[in-house]
Amino acid sequence: MAEQYSSFKSGTTLWFLQRVTAAILLVTLMFHFFWLHFVHHAAEITFQGTAFRMEQLGYFLTMLLFLVAGAFHGVNGVYNALINQGITGSTRTFLKWVLVIAGVILLVQGIRVALAMSGGAI
Repeated sequence: MAEQYSSFKSGTTLWFLQRVTAAILLVTLMFHFFWLHFVHHAAEITFQGTAFRMEQLGYFLTMLLFLVAGAFHGVNGVYNALINQGITGSTRTFLKWVLVIAGVILLVQGIRVALAMSGGAI
């Protein structure tokens, strides 16, 4: 059986962070799903309700953690998938920086939206 190539080298920092963010995503996604589907049903979700939840420090920080973990996990996953497809050299470096910049823009915009949704209460 042929050995499968993976750019994720076990024991590296990015390998470790990919697993940590996966665990964070699993927990925060379960919280998000439970809170917005069982505690508050879909028909009850309103802009005012979202703004009220974002004004609560614990909910706000949980959603920020969800955002940061999701952004890192997604960007790092796409980068490593591209490496696994065989990109090398300057293309690899260029795509790495494109993904880093896209990740930073995603985080900044996500934090701006979270702060706006909290109404400045945070």
